[in-house]
Amino acid sequence: MSKTTLLCGDLPNIPWQDKPAGCTAPLWRYSDNPVIRRNPLPGVARIFNSAVMPYEGAYIGVFRGEQTNGIPYIYLGRSADGIHWTFDPEKIPFVPFNRNAVLFPRKINGMYVMLSRPSDSGHTPFGDIFLSQSPDMEFWGRHRHVMSKSSNWWENVKIGGGAAPIETSEGWLLFYHGVTGTCNGYVYSIGGAILDRDDPSKVLYRCGTFLLTPEAEYEERGFVPNVCFPCATLQDAATGRIALYYGCADSYVGLAFSTADEVVDYIKAHDNAGPTDWELGVR
Repeated sequence: MSKTTLLCGDLPNIPWQDKPAGCTAPLWRYSDNPVIRRNPLPGVARIFNSAVMPYEGAYIGVFRGEQTNGIPYIYLGRSADGIHWTFDPEKIPFVPFNRNAVLFPRKINGMYVMLSRPSDSGHTPFGDIFLSQSPDMEFWGRHRHVMSKSSNWWENVKIGGGAAPIETSEGWLLFYHGVTGTCNGYVYSIGGAILDRDDPSKVLYRCGTFLLTPEAEYEERGFVPNVCFPCATLQDAATGRIALYYGCADSYVGLAFSTADEVVDYIKAHDNAGPTDWELGVR
């Protein structure tokens, strides 16, 4: 019996692949990654960020597509199985700039809640995760600090949100990205944390080791090398299964899998949260 309950609906057709024999990691890659490759539609060179959800027995998503002229736009994608995707050729109009905004899937204490990373228009060498609240999805305030970069090598430059938090019996499960610097540039890895269900500015557990870091060729080689960036999840309450979509080297979309029990147990076993994580966000 599962120890951690996913507080969501059932999704019997969730994309899934069993854990390979001998794998000890809390996340495992889909064996036919990447699920979205280069030149996915005319005029678009690369799609590498995604927001996916179930829709009418299948799946839809919005995706960042870099055009061949270098200008990014958002496109609508459709899939029958969450693995094989087609894209509408029309662009979706949107604001020209934002940074790591992640919306919680329900109101908390009567308020809409969003995670973000205050930033400027460039790839800043800094960044913490903050929380904001809104009564109407238009005006946002009550900004609270959630967590900062750490001394762990893979997240010692900056951190930011990723997929929308998943509500579980243990708290909000958060897949986020952590960045380090090397002589060859930035490296982006996927981390995990569990936030308090009633006040998610409080971090209950924070994994001291990465959940996924660039190791596969399509993660290490691409337009921006050495990037694993969490983007979206699907989850099935009946089985506890979780499917995670992630950007690979700013060139592809990859798919990885876990279960609620496995990833929550791993985060707890490797917990590295400290006083600035446990505190209610006040900074």
